[in-house]
Amino acid sequence: MRKDVRILLVGEPKVGKTSLIMSLVSEEFPDVVPYRAEEITIPADVTPERVPTHIVDYSEAEQTDEQLFQEISKANVICIVYAVNNKKSIEKVTSHWIPLITENTDKDSRVPLILVGNKSDLVEHSSMETILPIMNQYSEIETCVECSAKNLKNISELFYYAQKAVLHPTGPLYCPEKKDMKPLCVKALTRIFKVSDLDNDGNLNDNELNFFQRTCFNTPLEPQALEDVKNVVRKNLIDGVCDNGLTLKGFLFLHTLFIQRGRHETTWTVLRRFGYDDDLELNQDYLFPPLKIPPDCTTELNHNAYLFLQSVFDKHDKDRDCALSPEELRDLFDVFPYMPWGPDVNNTVCTNDQGWITYQGYLSQWTLTTYLDVQRCLEYLGYLGYSIIAEQESQAAGITVTRDKKIDLQKKQTQRSVFRCNVFGDIGSGKSGFLQAFLGRNLMRQKTIKEEHRSYYAINTTYVYGQEKYLLLHEVFPDFDYLSDSDLACDIVCLVYDVSNPYSFEYCAKVFKQYFMDSKTPCMMIAAKSDLPEVKQMYGCSPLEFCRRHKMPPPQSFTCNAASAPNRDIYTKLTTMAMYP
Repeated sequence: MRKDVRILLVGEPKVGKTSLIMSLVSEEFPDVVPYRAEEITIPADVTPERVPTHIVDYSEAEQTDEQLFQEISKANVICIVYAVNNKKSIEKVTSHWIPLITENTDKDSRVPLILVGNKSDLVEHSSMETILPIMNQYSEIETCVECSAKNLKNISELFYYAQKAVLHPTGPLYCPEKKDMKPLCVKALTRIFKVSDLDNDGNLNDNELNFFQRTCFNTPLEPQALEDVKNVVRKNLIDGVCDNGLTLKGFLFLHTLFIQRGRHETTWTVLRRFGYDDDLELNQDYLFPPLKIPPDCTTELNHNAYLFLQSVFDKHDKDRDCALSPEELRDLFDVFPYMPWGPDVNNTVCTNDQGWITYQGYLSQWTLTTYLDVQRCLEYLGYLGYSIIAEQESQAAGITVTRDKKIDLQKKQTQRSVFRCNVFGDIGSGKSGFLQAFLGRNLMRQKTIKEEHRSYYAINTTYVYGQEKYLLLHEVFPDFDYLSDSDLACDIVCLVYDVSNPYSFEYCAKVFKQYFMDSKTPCMMIAAKSDLPEVKQMYGCSPLEFCRRHKMPPPQSFTCNAASAPNRDIYTKLTTMAMYP
């Protein structure tokens, strides 16, 4: 919500602008009226919307045009005051004031206007007949109020409408010419409907409607009230209610009705609760809640976040095959402004025989995003409505920040669930094969991967002493002169060489000596392509001797050229070494 509201009153001299302000403040008509009232601030606790409100007067006699233009540009809402008994002051609304305001405000964010007919105590008739055509001509006019500063009629209402025009503007929601909601509003409400449709059947049933009502307005709907709402929709739409649940069409119809009946605050309450700002974009504060991550700590999803993500998966796995087809995946990400997962994800996590991401693969990808880029994870959880559906303060409540790795090393134990293994090796040594084998793919299957869909990451679960852990493999590009801190930061290092290439091992030895010989990070040597004939490595000593000298385990034979899924033992060993360095 906005921090405060600034209301400016303009209009011809002697229409009663200053009297209106003074009558509001003192609750009586002033005997002596100055040229201009001082700016007044009404504290938040006495305004209906609980927002501090500044009311600013204008006097042609006391202020220059320049001062007026400045005030117009600062105002959140402008009341154009006319006297109902003065035709000239009414004409000036369209001939002078609206054009002047238009010239001095930003085209993209039109300031809402309120027409105020003062001195209604002096006439028997209403000015509405003259005013309605003006209201229809200018969409920025929110409403028109007739009032009397003298007998205090509609004074507090006038300032309430002015506040409402700022806090619950019609402009972003509704197009009066088309008598329909604007596309951005439809888009936002459609996302809200989809997030609230917990079983993804295309209708909001009574439980879902009640949860929605409680979430937005802190009160459930009585059964009779629920029926009444549905009956209003049934009366007006053929397909607004289906299987006794509210369809998307019905949901959008209800909001259009609220807006047409001047109850925009209902729609705004819903939009703001689901994270939208005044421009109907998701708020940065909503998408990126504060989360402190000290150095040497990592980020993981906690139990609640996994439960939520499981429910999102179940909701979209329509055929219950424990995998997401391309259509199901598109449906899942329909509440995002863009498709977050590209084709590389299918080569980063486990898929089924059709190449669709499995339940395990889906959770792995979320784990990877949380570990590598927690801000992106917060954003994604925001699109899915995590804080609302899981009833948490923000997405940050779904993240565990692990303790400093130095403490883990001192205590010789860790609470972490995700371990990072950086994989080094010369070009052609078999690094990519090593990553893909972790996802259960043999050489035959790996050959079907397109180069542009390649991934430099692979993540999957392993079991260490009966505990499920995630191992994250990262293939480091073999540019020896340039290895960044993130290339080096990990829990375990994997050095891969090709047993059939005599020059392959030398690269591993160099990387180890330059970067890892004196570090506390455990290292493992992988003798890849072990199905091929082994040749002597052109290096000062054999790989086995090198490992013995540097107190590393002996080289581990590995091949992904198997008839079925490659052996997984090596990955369990790596995770165990990472857990107990």
